[in-house]
Amino acid sequence: MPSELPERPFDSVTFLKNLTTRPGIYKMFNDQGDIIYVGKAKNLKNRVSSYFKTQTPSPKQQVMMSKVAHIEVTVTHTEGEALLLECQQIKRHKPRYNICLRDDKSFPYIYLSTAHEFPQITLHRGAKKLPGKYFGPYPSSIAAKESLKLLQKLFPVRQCDDSVYNYRTRPCLQHQIGRCTAPCVGLIDKASYALDVDSTMLFLEGKGGILIEQLIVKMEQAASVLDYEQAASIRDQIVRLRSVLEKQFVQGERGDVDVIACANQLNVACIQVFFIRNGQHLGNKTFFPKSTQAYEPGAIIEAFIAQYYLDRQIPHELIVSHEPTNGALLTEVLSAQAKHAVPISAKVRGERAKWLQMAATNVQQSLLSKLAEKSGLYARFLSLQQELGCPELPKRLECFDISHTQGEQTVASCVVFDREGPLKSAYRRFNITGITGGDDYAAIYQAVLRRFKRQQQGEHPAPDILFIDGGKGQVKAAQKALEELSVNNVMIVGVSKGPDRKPGMEKLILVDQALPKAVTAGASGLLLIQHIRDEAHRFAITGHRQRRSKAKKQSILEGIQGLGPKRRQQLLKQFGGLQGIAQAGVDALSSINGISRPLAQRIYEHFHHQDGN
Repeated sequence: MPSELPERPFDSVTFLKNLTTRPGIYKMFNDQGDIIYVGKAKNLKNRVSSYFKTQTPSPKQQVMMSKVAHIEVTVTHTEGEALLLECQQIKRHKPRYNICLRDDKSFPYIYLSTAHEFPQITLHRGAKKLPGKYFGPYPSSIAAKESLKLLQKLFPVRQCDDSVYNYRTRPCLQHQIGRCTAPCVGLIDKASYALDVDSTMLFLEGKGGILIEQLIVKMEQAASVLDYEQAASIRDQIVRLRSVLEKQFVQGERGDVDVIACANQLNVACIQVFFIRNGQHLGNKTFFPKSTQAYEPGAIIEAFIAQYYLDRQIPHELIVSHEPTNGALLTEVLSAQAKHAVPISAKVRGERAKWLQMAATNVQQSLLSKLAEKSGLYARFLSLQQELGCPELPKRLECFDISHTQGEQTVASCVVFDREGPLKSAYRRFNITGITGGDDYAAIYQAVLRRFKRQQQGEHPAPDILFIDGGKGQVKAAQKALEELSVNNVMIVGVSKGPDRKPGMEKLILVDQALPKAVTAGASGLLLIQHIRDEAHRFAITGHRQRRSKAKKQSILEGIQGLGPKRRQQLLKQFGGLQGIAQAGVDALSSINGISRPLAQRIYEHFHHQDGN
């Protein structure tokens, strides 16, 4: 489906500033809404940023970038998923600046000639007439060839044709680089070669977990007889195998399914729809429903489904991130319209859960990008000026928040916004010491005092407005700190949470007003206040957690709830160390015996918290 392009010129600076560092694909559009390039990346931020660097680009890249009007990204769990997703998108859209393969009628398979004395593994197209085993189909020859290349690194089963194999008199280059055991010249016996063939079949049959368990046993046996070189070799093989398993993208869906995820923040709602047809991901689209007040995600999804699908072809199933408010009625109406059952599922497992997770990740990224748009931010700054009665449009905002656990390891955060949005390079944290545990007033006083001492030394400019997450006590503490430094040109505004901490009900505490100030209902300036307050809260909590972890001198794994010593040892063995665990996706982690999916999700988030912010 064509993408909805923004009316404003493409702002690469703002786009790159808020782009995630996770793996995924990126799609470049021209001003007609056509996809002109699709690429994959292990790190989306680094890869897409490279197109906008000042280094001299190639002529092709110069021409392509001159036509880019809009860029969309799709976040995946692993780089392997991004590779297959990239192949599917290129095959479907045939972008002008991609290398596009011909649209073959048949899908490629990986073929293992098991009837041969020394079986061969290779790419196969067409009728399955030869004796042996076929694995697939793969979505493209690129994906199949990539799998063969990875298999070569894991199990040195020959990939040469019989016409070459039968007439070899000395080992080829593949043997010299360790990717073939040279059965053609008798350098390996039949029994040893059969073990590699069996391992290859286990892997291609999706039994990688069993294979890894077998390798672990062999590794421990080698170590027990002091054959550490062999044990190290098997350990490296386990690590490589884990890496390959991460690149597998299992397509469990065979019907027509739409996956719908919703996220809302600061009165902005976002819907992400993934379109799956016949097991293929055809693309995804983002919608921003308009509303004048905050609604629950379930209500937003219900309104979206009703308005979007009733005049369109309806798929056989809808998978949603939140239950619609009136799901039963919606299902009945959709089924009658489509003349077939249309279940709406929120609690899904297996492959469906994986798609839903991906959609949820992407909807959050799209929402964050929307919140950071320059046009919206400028309007919010104007609204903020009106609400607070500022004589000039504010240029710089700062917000402080405090985080601690029962008064211990107190950390104060200071986040900075300018008219471009969050200015993360100017964020600062303060480890608070020398105060009574739990005294938030003293913590605010110390943090503000230290911050503005540095400002007076020329380290950073002064803000126009200083927001404090708290009530009168916190505001007075900040005021006291500024008075001691003779700073009188900064407006102090306390942000007091409303009843039941409900967003949109905040009250503003001003120094020269006895009663809290209410913000005009629906004012976009309040969205800006909520955004900077929430960012300060997030940044303070992150700093506090880091300080607490360091203070307790805990291992990175020991800080994960529900991960005991035995499971930690099991993870280290399975992935070959912390680096392997850090690179693993949720599916790979949850495949380990004793690691549930919620625990795997916690482990994954522990290593990838907030995209590294």
